[in-house]
Amino acid sequence: MIRVLITDDHLIVREGLRLILETADDLEVVGEAVDGVECLSLVPQLNPDVILMDLQMPRMDGITAIEHLHRDHPQIAIIILTTYNEDDLMIRGLRCGARGYLLKDSSRENLLDAIHAAVKGETLLKPEILARVLAPQTPPKPASTSQTAPALTERELEVLQAASRGERNKEIAYKLGITERTVKAHLQSIYQKYGVDSRAAAVASAAAQGLLK
Repeated sequence: MIRVLITDDHLIVREGLRLILETADDLEVVGEAVDGVECLSLVPQLNPDVILMDLQMPRMDGITAIEHLHRDHPQIAIIILTTYNEDDLMIRGLRCGARGYLLKDSSRENLLDAIHAAVKGETLLKPEILARVLAPQTPPKPASTSQTAPALTERELEVLQAASRGERNKEIAYKLGITERTVKAHLQSIYQKYGVDSRAAAVASAAAQGLLK
């Protein structure tokens, strides 16, 4: 069973998510939190595998909570709950360690897919949503790109571009004619170069450098 903790200051959102998640046989909602403070206090007791995290909450916002969780409980997969007007906050959350994001009006299928992907260390990034999220970011000048992070190899860039389109490891391996193990090795190399530990953060970093046009 995948243990899920819902963190959102709106009761109707928490209840809606719980109703959806309870229809899945392999998911269990172990608790709810109204803000970041309560979320952090519940984590040691509930030991969740996944946390659905709102960004704007009283007392402690989602970004701050994600920073604490990524530092103290890096094994927990955090999925941001967001709206269309929170692009900048979403990018910050991904860079702070969240493994993915969901629009609050996402379908049941997208919600369940995102949770299962996050638990596996993958992230489903829909191109149209990714484009909207990353649009406000201004890529640095080419001269400074090499100073920000080591350059990616041609194959690493192909893997990352495929990941940015929401393709899973198996799909990437098939299209590039390599094994899934090789795909994972390329992703690990990319993570090390960018100093991140998730697909979402790697994609955000690469997009900020103008590599995913």
